Amino acid sequence: MVTEWNRKAAELLGYTKEEIVGKNFVERFIPKENQSSVGDVLQKALSGEETANFSLPLLSKHGTRYTVLLNATTRRDGKGEVTGVVGVGQDITELNQVMAESNRVADDLMRLIETANAPIFGIDTNFNVTEWNA
Repeated sequence: MVTEWNRKAAELLGYTKEEIVGKNFVERFIPKENQSSVGDVLQKALSGEETANFSLPLLSKHGTRYTVLLNATTRRDGKGEVTGVVGVGQDITELNQVMAESNRVADDLMRLIETANAPIFGIDTNFNVTEWNA
């Protein structure tokens, strides 16, 4: 159950704090295919085992999928009793898209080099061959 909801979460996912507090986080925001693994991460945090840099898929109010790099830790009261989980995350959706495009371009260039009908080679600053199409 969601107990806190900040401005950035509201901006990213399109829900106000009033709409979300009291709702089930996993059922509301996590795609079906990821609910088990996200539930495991949250359960571990409830048991005192922190998770860092977990790639958390989230669904917005309008169906947009985001990826947040999540750190989940146990939330405790003044007596040290577990009261929930604190999740702190960073939206890495755009970064993932840029990395995917970069990988696609690199793959295209490698295919071009490997299939070119002309000799292509690369050398480093010491004139050592670093690339050679066969």
